[in-house]
Amino acid sequence: MQYTLLVNGASTSVDVDSDTPLLWVLRDHLNLTGTKFGCGVGQCGACTVHLDGQATRSCQWIVRDVGARHITTIEGLSADGSHPVQRAWVREQVPQCGYCQVGQIMSAAALLAGTPHPTDADIDAAMAGNICRCGTYQRIRRAIHVAAGDAP
Repeated sequence: MQYTLLVNGASTSVDVDSDTPLLWVLRDHLNLTGTKFGCGVGQCGACTVHLDGQATRSCQWIVRDVGARHITTIEGLSADGSHPVQRAWVREQVPQCGYCQVGQIMSAAALLAGTPHPTDADIDAAMAGNICRCGTYQRIRRAIHVAAGDAP
């Protein structure tokens, strides 16, 4: 079936089964491979994208339910890594293995869009669904404060 999606500000058409997860549409059909497959059941956060500015698990959305929502992937957040969250991630040396970081960054960017100066509790709540096997949670929290302009 043919679907028209608004991805990273551009309208694009895909011909896929109606029950195809958005994750696989992005990765396999649109070649936007920054969004990662982690668990496939919405528990790890590696596949996080924005739908109309809200962080969501792309593995949990099937293409027929996306409709006219605006989809933003890591590629659409900033093509050159200049988004404040991306710059803070580099400054604070957040990644170790790096696999979860795209989902972490997308969740952090959504948090800051709605809460420009989050508390530690705000950060913990917003980031709770993103799992980091390397355990860089303190660096993630510090980077979010840096991106918010709340850290030296």
